[in-house]
Amino acid sequence: MFDDTFMTSRLNAALGWARKFSIFQYPFVTACCGMEYMATACSHYDVDRFGAGLPRFSPRQADVLFVVGTISHKMAPVLVRIHEQMAEPKWVVAFGVCTCTGGFYDNYATVMGIDTIMPVDVYIPGCPPRPEMVLDGLMKLQDKIQDQHTTGKRAAPETRPDTFEV
Repeated sequence: MFDDTFMTSRLNAALGWARKFSIFQYPFVTACCGMEYMATACSHYDVDRFGAGLPRFSPRQADVLFVVGTISHKMAPVLVRIHEQMAEPKWVVAFGVCTCTGGFYDNYATVMGIDTIMPVDVYIPGCPPRPEMVLDGLMKLQDKIQDQHTTGKRAAPETRPDTFEV
């Protein structure tokens, strides 16, 4: 009655939907953006309705690494090790302008964007980003997760633009 591709495509769509709404995040919070990160978990914004309400504090149990705040060169090896310990498929979200580009810290001690040390899937800019921006970034990540299971191919990590329009 149905050909093989119908069942396979329906199963892949169901798996993509299930993974999309079961995000296990590992929060790597280092600075003031942590307050806005915590605000998204409160009842007013309720990140739990997106399936990302329970953070995991073990990289082996998480599939999304939320890097929140300023990353120094001294912390970078620890962050890379945490990223390496995560099982595939793993996703990375850069939260805040200091994580995305180094922010207003233009010195030798700060990593100028975590995309210099690991691939980033979603950027959430802002100083600090509003909870609405966090939810928008989470929905973009959900779309990427579902597309991976629908098409079987992972989307390329996002890249920072070389110039910013003012």
